Amino acid sequence: MSLARSTRGAQTLFRAAQRASKQQTTSTLLARSYATTVESDIFKPTKYGGKYTVTLIPGDGIGAEVAEAVKTIFKADNVPIEWEQVDVSGVDTGDKHSEELFRESIASLRRNKLGLKGILHTPIERSGHQSFNVALRQELDIYASVVLIKNIPGLVTRHKNVDLCIVRENTEGEYSGLEHQSVSGVVESLKIITRAKSERIAKFAFSFALANNRKKVTCIHKANIMKLADGLFRNTVKKVGEDYPTLEVNDMIVDNASMQAVSRPQQFDVMVMPNLYGGILTNIAAALVGGPGVVPGCNMGREVAVFEPGCRHVGLDIKGKDQANPTALLLSGTMLLRHLGLDDHANRISKAVYDVIADGKVRTRDMGGNNTTHEYTRTILDKMEQGL
Repeated sequence: MSLARSTRGAQTLFRAAQRASKQQTTSTLLARSYATTVESDIFKPTKYGGKYTVTLIPGDGIGAEVAEAVKTIFKADNVPIEWEQVDVSGVDTGDKHSEELFRESIASLRRNKLGLKGILHTPIERSGHQSFNVALRQELDIYASVVLIKNIPGLVTRHKNVDLCIVRENTEGEYSGLEHQSVSGVVESLKIITRAKSERIAKFAFSFALANNRKKVTCIHKANIMKLADGLFRNTVKKVGEDYPTLEVNDMIVDNASMQAVSRPQQFDVMVMPNLYGGILTNIAAALVGGPGVVPGCNMGREVAVFEPGCRHVGLDIKGKDQANPTALLLSGTMLLRHLGLDDHANRISKAVYDVIADGKVRTRDMGGNNTTHEYTRTILDKMEQGL
């Protein structure tokens, strides 16, 4: 993929934001952060019989429950999407059936170009167990993770006026999966950083910032210790930044960035970083605005885009208890709709979600309420009906 195509992909991301932000509703207060592509210049999904076919991977844990909420709400709004569901699981990757489902999910995404995905579990205890989340991103070269962190009106948190975006390189770093035990008790784990992929994610981040009226890009690194690997990433980002004179460019060591994120998050605008740091900081940042249940995200590749919650939490502890918060997957779904140019559907659904949260009467437990997933979903549907 050329770097020019990478840039176009970032520039089209959130193209609907300016138009959506003109609407004076509770939901569109978030339009700057939550509106996403009208249609990508990199790839154009195919529409058959008036509908787009989208791969749906519910994921493990609460995945089936929140995916069902999304399907119910999309159906109620007559969204022109046909789901191609693949029930792949990351729990048992060793058996043949799971591997077949994983290959099927890859084929489905290649075919449809678009996916909505829950989180796949990766057991910590099992050595040699590959994460399907990582494998999927590497296999399809879905190289840019975009996680949107913004306060939701009515959902009170410690920090106000938080509005930042984390751009994470998805395909290398410590997630390369290259580790081995040379002798008993000695493990070597390799971290891969390349100039080409650092430049690609940097161009994506700067183009994204420019297209969305962002003012600053902060490179997160650990170049004081990993002088070669993180030094290459930092220097590459700074070099790319020279081509964007209207944007402020700075850098910050990851441990300081973690402290700054919880003490003064308002200083950040767009943050770009290697894979591992992105995984850590997205979780820290999510806690600033209400937790993993309300943070949407997407993953952009050369030919495939996958929309999924910004925090990769499976929720095994509440699986099947009707306690899951579908907001993160719903908002990720509305980002997908804007990516397809289905702004009216996206606006109706997101407005209903934000209005329900702002009312404060019906909320799942993670948002301070006592309502079930079904009750929360039903209330969103009622809000949508009221708006007709």
